[in-house]
Amino acid sequence: MKHPLFGVILVTALLTSAVTIILLRSGVVPEPPRPQSAPTLRSDSAEAASPAQPPLSQDEQVNIQVYNKVSPGVVNITSTVVEYDFFFQAYANQGTGSGIVLDLDGNILTNYHVVESAQSLEVALPDRTTYRARLVGEDPQNDLAVIRLTGAPRDRLHPVLLGDSATLKVGQKVLAIGNPFRLQNTLTTGIISSLGRKIRTENGNLVDNIIQTDAAINPGNSGGPLLNAAGEMIGINTMIYSPSGASGGNVGIGFAVPVNTVRRVVTDLIKEGRVLRPDMGIEGYSISRELASALELPVDSGILVARVARGGTAEAAGLRGYSQIVLIYNQRFLIGGDIITEIDGKPVGNSDDLALLLESKRPGDTVRLTYYRGSARNEKTITLMEQPRRIR
Repeated sequence: MKHPLFGVILVTALLTSAVTIILLRSGVVPEPPRPQSAPTLRSDSAEAASPAQPPLSQDEQVNIQVYNKVSPGVVNITSTVVEYDFFFQAYANQGTGSGIVLDLDGNILTNYHVVESAQSLEVALPDRTTYRARLVGEDPQNDLAVIRLTGAPRDRLHPVLLGDSATLKVGQKVLAIGNPFRLQNTLTTGIISSLGRKIRTENGNLVDNIIQTDAAINPGNSGGPLLNAAGEMIGINTMIYSPSGASGGNVGIGFAVPVNTVRRVVTDLIKEGRVLRPDMGIEGYSISRELASALELPVDSGILVARVARGGTAEAAGLRGYSQIVLIYNQRFLIGGDIITEIDGKPVGNSDDLALLLESKRPGDTVRLTYYRGSARNEKTITLMEQPRRIR
């Protein structure tokens, strides 16, 4: 039997529900708000986000055009050098750098230090195809080298156009393309920070007319092109200044060998395997103030000729070498020879000056030599001979 209280509760609930329904339909009690869906933006609304990029600036357009034009001609070079550990166990040490396609024959320009002492060379083109390469010619003096691809189809090669570095201006826009830290085909931009710098390469050679730039250059960029706004190569990136050493990153001071130096030597590198440089056929000492004072020389800078090579142009011109040997500062000096002070009217202060002045000449060129014999100043025109091939 059901409890009478249950019936009372049931009747009360039914009556309450009925009254509530009647009040809602009559509008006396408002309905609860319905959840609203997210507003839909019309495609023609002014507030709708546009998928298109904003218009490119003129400078951005130059960057894009140069990159699209030149990057197919910039390659990644992997060199393998066999080295030995403490226990004389051989192991392969790999290094990477960049290179520039010179022609459809597969000749690639790069830095000498990128391929120095390499037992094997592998080149990756921007389309990710890889080819073996061999060394064709090297120029440690200017840190340049040419390698040649083996079996690369001509239609995959995109030579980079060489420009002119003689008319460059400080402040001019430049672009660099290379493979820093193995990141292939990286573009950076900057300006020419200075011109006519002299730097020493990793091999200790002094290189003249170097371009300084603040375009970001890092390890791996070596051998890549420095370009002008027309997409012409004006230099080959070769070195950076880093306070933390050679393994450090870019601090805004990079250096490039000018393209006119490349033009001067690249034909010899391809045809001869080396640069045909001029030579006078002499050996001598760089004169310092201290040495000039100790030897009582008539000048305090120049080249004191110690030996004259037999059959050389210096001998043919009548230059003289040492006549006696003295001991100064516990060092033996061959003295009594002629002192070279100028070439074509330009001062020769030391052996670096002599090398740089001869660097722009060719075998067979003539130069006007100014020299001292004793205290007498003399001038003579001599013909430069070809520098003997050095055995590595």
